[in-house]
Amino acid sequence: MKINTDGVLLGAIAAGDNPGRILDIGTGTGVIALMLAQKFTKAQIDAVEVDISAAKTATENFKNAAFCDRLNIFPVSIEIFFDNHPGNKYDLIISNPPFYINSLESPKAKKTLAKHTDADFFEELMKDITKHLSLKGVSWLILPVQTVILIKELASQNGLRLQKTIVIRSFENSEPHREIVCFGFEEVLPQTTSFTIYKTAGIYSDEYKTLLQPYFLNF
Repeated sequence: MKINTDGVLLGAIAAGDNPGRILDIGTGTGVIALMLAQKFTKAQIDAVEVDISAAKTATENFKNAAFCDRLNIFPVSIEIFFDNHPGNKYDLIISNPPFYINSLESPKAKKTLAKHTDADFFEELMKDITKHLSLKGVSWLILPVQTVILIKELASQNGLRLQKTIVIRSFENSEPHREIVCFGFEEVLPQTTSFTIYKTAGIYSDEYKTLLQPYFLNF
């Protein structure tokens, strides 16, 4: 669970109206939480990660950050976290969740835990987001295109409104492989945009480099 394209895209694209409290569900090694701490300079960020090894790495990364006083790591499952903090409300909830619904198991146990799940997981996730999102808050997720269909249905069932969709392609003419979606309680006209990662094989697009430049030293 090192730095990956899904995570950095989500961290860079996610927006909010000066969120005071942010929750990162499944923070891994903490990259998204760190990006949000850099972007939202007054936000307090809770990062939850069930994998102990990844949580330890996130802890070290947080300690080494200039904004370490605004980052909190919780090495537990999201269910236990919410059981322990039932009244928490967040202005921004973000997640790059496990997403292979009913697929074959990964050969490595940790990757299985991190990237394989079923529909029940997402049902609970959307219920939790609904319960712990502030009235004017937003939730951002990145998922495969087929999984987004389920997430949109579950969000609607829980009273969340789709606000934005960013369709992600590797190349300009390739089929979409991910979507970043934003939900909230407010009824707004949903917006759909597209984003291309590569100009050619191995060469990042200008929009990718512009988006990630504040976070990547080599851009």
